[in-house]
Amino acid sequence: MDPVVLFFVFGLVAGLLKSELKLPAALYETLSIILLLAIGLHGGVELAEQASLQLLGQVAQVLALGVGLPLLAFALLRGLRFDRVNAAAVAAHYGSVSAGTFAVVVAYLVSREIHFESYMPLFVAILEIPAILVGIVLAKGISRNTQWRELGREIFLGKSIMLLLGGLLIGAIAGKEAIKPLEPLYTSMFKPVLAFFLLEMGLIASGQLGALKQFGLRLATFALLMPLLGALIGALLARGMDLSLGGTAMLATLAASASYIAVPAALRLALPEANPSLSLTASLGITFPFNILVGIPLYLALAEQLIAWGL
Repeated sequence: MDPVVLFFVFGLVAGLLKSELKLPAALYETLSIILLLAIGLHGGVELAEQASLQLLGQVAQVLALGVGLPLLAFALLRGLRFDRVNAAAVAAHYGSVSAGTFAVVVAYLVSREIHFESYMPLFVAILEIPAILVGIVLAKGISRNTQWRELGREIFLGKSIMLLLGGLLIGAIAGKEAIKPLEPLYTSMFKPVLAFFLLEMGLIASGQLGALKQFGLRLATFALLMPLLGALIGALLARGMDLSLGGTAMLATLAASASYIAVPAALRLALPEANPSLSLTASLGITFPFNILVGIPLYLALAEQLIAWGL
């Protein structure tokens, strides 16, 4: 098991044991900023070298994925008898992505020297947005009462999107040579920062598991089934896009992940009547640990199998 994953396990166990261990809030914020900027910078540098019409076509397909995943999640949740508003809110989280999970899959593939398309951070930024809009429409329809201007500011000017897009733009404009003094952000510094980030995520995730007593088997069933379905769809799409082995595993992981930063912030404004503990319990308490501990190796194996089958 990768040492950075063990940091997550350590935090999870410490939280479940009611330990006094806790990272300062300011440190957690700092770690989040460094990770998101590092992901964006790395993607921007490679994007400057690989921009093409083919990439534009791939962006369109990833956008379609960002619309399709929340629709699938919503159908599953309604089938499990969740009310419309809460089903739409949870579905929005699962149509979007987890930057933390993306950081882990990057470290996982790099440690195994598996190549992947280095513009993948662009897909992370793209997948953050459409699911939020789909979730709102599923919950409310198109309503005059929706405060679209404020919601747009929350989505496009929120911390995670701004840091990812800002990093992408800086990397793309500066180019590979000019960015070299900052390379340690996404090379030698990346895994140590990720380790401390995952320690805090383990502590946070342990606090969400208690909500299962209230929401029970239905929520757990969804939170474990949706990542598997999302990963299969993402991997098949990646093969259709002719991505590499690493790129296929990475898109599968993105499709399997669920947002716990950008989407909750946006939905607090758009769907205040939704129960946030449902979404956070599912995405952060169940799906995030599942992906980190079990999912990523499973999605890599899926990618290898699809390639072996000639897909």
